[in-house]
Amino acid sequence: MKKFFFIIFISFLITNNSSAEYVVDYYRWLLDNNQIQFLDKEKKLKRWLFDSKKLGERFKWGTNPSLEKLHYQVFHFNKQHDNWDKHIIKGSNNPYKFKINLKEDKKKLIKSIDKEMQRSGLLSYLLFENDEVIIDKKSPNSRLGLLFNDDTKWTTASVGKSFTSYVVGQAICDGYIENVDVKLYDWPLIKNTLYEDAKLIDLLNMAAGDQKYSKNDLVNTRPKNPNVNSLKYHMEGHFKGSKPSKKKYNYGNIVTNIIINYVWFKSNGDFQKITDKVFKEKARIEDSIYFLKISDRTTRGIKDGIRYKYEVNDEDGPLRYSMELNRYDFLRVAKAMLDDWKNDTCVGKYLKTIHERRISKHRENYNNKIKTAYNYGRSYGGQFHFDFGGFKNRNIFALDGAYGQSIIIDMDNSKIVSVNGIHMNYNWHKIVLSALK
Repeated sequence: MKKFFFIIFISFLITNNSSAEYVVDYYRWLLDNNQIQFLDKEKKLKRWLFDSKKLGERFKWGTNPSLEKLHYQVFHFNKQHDNWDKHIIKGSNNPYKFKINLKEDKKKLIKSIDKEMQRSGLLSYLLFENDEVIIDKKSPNSRLGLLFNDDTKWTTASVGKSFTSYVVGQAICDGYIENVDVKLYDWPLIKNTLYEDAKLIDLLNMAAGDQKYSKNDLVNTRPKNPNVNSLKYHMEGHFKGSKPSKKKYNYGNIVTNIIINYVWFKSNGDFQKITDKVFKEKARIEDSIYFLKISDRTTRGIKDGIRYKYEVNDEDGPLRYSMELNRYDFLRVAKAMLDDWKNDTCVGKYLKTIHERRISKHRENYNNKIKTAYNYGRSYGGQFHFDFGGFKNRNIFALDGAYGQSIIIDMDNSKIVSVNGIHMNYNWHKIVLSALK
């Protein structure tokens, strides 16, 4: 009876706090799985769960959140896109099977990884070298392992930007897009905006000249997150009549959404064919994966200070760069990139082109709170981070995303490190970048 009344109480709180919409399910999950250590002494949820300032986007910048906060965030992430529309790519009929040959001689690195698993938001660590997985670690059940396993579809966050670039390479090789220097003027959706006369390579390099309007999120607009509304909403609103500034590196989210929707536009109905070729046929993913799509249910438009929802069509640019896939499929996609580079395929040549066309970053774009490839990479090109200290003349591609998602590919030495996390509070330099040495 107490449990029933507590659930009713939680439901009341939820109606007054949208950030707490998953707490009823979380409470039930904790009880069903005997995880009462995350409850208070009366076996109730702790009050901080109802404080939106402690959750959501702000969570990823906290220096060292407690295990109970990490735990709830993993649960939240597992459910947050249940009601979203999705562009689905089904798993391969012949998924790539990794050779597992765990190396116990890498004691120092393994010890560091195990330490991070016990103290941080690290969820998964895979080290692939010479066609073998030689280190394979997951968060233990005593921490986050009951919520994250080999089948869990996890967010790419901005790793999805690099995956989007990989799709662009395939679209170019299949003749849907001429090359990286095409201008986007033939696309009605971005008419009368600063992006209308931009080259594709400028977008790929995050150098569209949009720094007055976008700095990671949108500037001086509500809502600021470009991932919760269609491109049409943004282009007819925030960017209408905009003019480009000097083209320089300016990292943001809206640009990659423009890129993935441009591929859809140019595909002439073959977008599924392109994405199947990249992920299902080439990477040979094991499970279904998907790009998220803005839908009528998930829009967050604001007009005259009032929030409203609106109809979204495929022509309106609903695709997001964000993807969700299991931890081994992350590695499968990275291996496909490595194979393309090594075999000098058409898409391999595309990867070499964006590497050659990379641009320098600017110190003012660095965020000292982010200790990942975003901060350590000295240059950027084609939605990848490049040029790391201590690796001069090494062809290293880094894919980086919020909450600790990271893939780093050493094209010269056939090594890949693939990491998933719920927080950036692990030592990225020590267990990811330095692992390539």
